[in-house]
Amino acid sequence: MSATIALVDDDRNILTSVSIAMQAEGYVTRLYPDGEAALKALIENPADLGIFDIKMPRMDGLELLRRLRERSDMPVIFLTSKDEELDEALGLAMGADDYITKPFSQRLLVARVKAILRRTAVRSRPVEEENRDEPEPLVRGDLEMDPARHHVKWKGKPVTLTVTEFMILEALATRPGVVRTRSQLMDIAYQDDIYVDDRTIDSHIKRLRRKFREIDPEFSAIDTLYGAGYRFADA
Repeated sequence: MSATIALVDDDRNILTSVSIAMQAEGYVTRLYPDGEAALKALIENPADLGIFDIKMPRMDGLELLRRLRERSDMPVIFLTSKDEELDEALGLAMGADDYITKPFSQRLLVARVKAILRRTAVRSRPVEEENRDEPEPLVRGDLEMDPARHHVKWKGKPVTLTVTEFMILEALATRPGVVRTRSQLMDIAYQDDIYVDDRTIDSHIKRLRRKFREIDPEFSAIDTLYGAGYRFADA
């Protein structure tokens, strides 16, 4: 059965274009012009994933997510503007799964949707099947990663990461000491031949470091090798 995607945005052009892109991938879409309209509908008939704009009249995306989290763990991707970094952080802390900054590539959004739905499918498997097939947790010194559940801890404290940030960190931590070029990290984080400027990886690394330093100001496990790439420091 095709997954159902709830699209919530007061911009009709974005609703239409994103809906077309999702339907082309075989997804069923439901469109809502604001959070208030979406809340009632999604409580009565949940979707498999939501794509919410943050800034909307009547009820914004953050309030919509807060209200939904009282009843549902439906995965959510936020659409944000470049100047909404604080809202991004708040949204992730409230339980959003990822965010994409406007203007965005439809192919990138589709790739993020696929990645999140794959993780959701893993989490929803029966316990017997889950235990047989799920990837093993990854431990590197003070870092703990659970790929099946998208959980990350540093020195025992949880760290909230987007899907993209998780995939980049996992790629680095899987082989400590090995340098990963920006191109390699882009191939891991952005699949389906999507073009992304290589400086985007730098931005994700910056965000990763900032999040870990909020827990541990001395965090230095991600090394930069200028002209080469990044590596996770050996324990």
